[in-house]
Amino acid sequence: MKMEKRYYIFELNDHVERENVFFPNRYGFSVAGDLYKQKNMDLTKEHPALIIGAPYGGVKEQGPGVYANELAQRGFVVLTFDQSFMGDSSGFPRHVSSPDIFVENFSAAVDYLGLLDFVDREKIGVIGICGSGGFALSAAQMDMRIKAIATASLYDISYCARENMDKEALTKAKEQLSRQRWEDAKNGYPEYIPSFPLFPAQQVPADLPEEAAIWFAFYGIKRGHHPHARGGFTSTSQLSFMNFDLLNHLDEISPRPILLIAGDRAHSKRYSEVVYEKAIQPKELYIVDDADHIDLYDRVDRIPFDKLEDFFKKKLSLSSK
Repeated sequence: MKMEKRYYIFELNDHVERENVFFPNRYGFSVAGDLYKQKNMDLTKEHPALIIGAPYGGVKEQGPGVYANELAQRGFVVLTFDQSFMGDSSGFPRHVSSPDIFVENFSAAVDYLGLLDFVDREKIGVIGICGSGGFALSAAQMDMRIKAIATASLYDISYCARENMDKEALTKAKEQLSRQRWEDAKNGYPEYIPSFPLFPAQQVPADLPEEAAIWFAFYGIKRGHHPHARGGFTSTSQLSFMNFDLLNHLDEISPRPILLIAGDRAHSKRYSEVVYEKAIQPKELYIVDDADHIDLYDRVDRIPFDKLEDFFKKKLSLSSK
């Protein structure tokens, strides 16, 4: 799914170079990525590397690129990617969401980085933004090659799939979505209802409910709009998350370190707090002052890059000993 003209929501730093790459996952999908590194990087030496996952429904040209653009300046090789069925990655039908495949793509990214001559395969960390925080942690539960994990504005999509639903409401939702599969089969394509316009709006519509307005304030206007990220997934994708607990083995990440970053005004802060309570040391919950959920997508004056640099340089150094 190539765009005629690729564009990003940020300007690439003059000291950073970006390469479009592709790598396979274990299901045979081609995952599209962007590889960032300093222009003057000594490629005869091995360097620490980071993988950055996009917010749920987002793509590599948005928040992940903002992070990569900054962290590459600080000496990391950084890989961003589009989840399968999204952006420039393969997978059909489009906009399907799969917890297993989305977690797998983090490990596939580790595969790719570990085969690069200038990457130290014992010093690979991950950063998951929003929904990718849950996928990154889930991947780290099983993939021991991931040596340090950070999340920003964490969302656990599997928890959200059942959140605030009693048994009656859950049964009703599963009934409706199960029957939607018959409609999808009849139509020959799954139902997908985008949340955001194909072209950016001038402002957030005044009549939007508060929860919807939060997302529109990034995805629906020029700030973060991208035609590959129109919000949501196929309707029946939710069934998979109702049947899949992403973070059932958090204790198995230890002794590898976890850094959870959340804005003090973020509605999602509670998810980071829950994970912090469940995880085993070493772990840290870092709260950013005067920041909401989407501020940690793209606001370089809010994203704590110094904290991220310090965390990964220290923890990845320890992992090689």
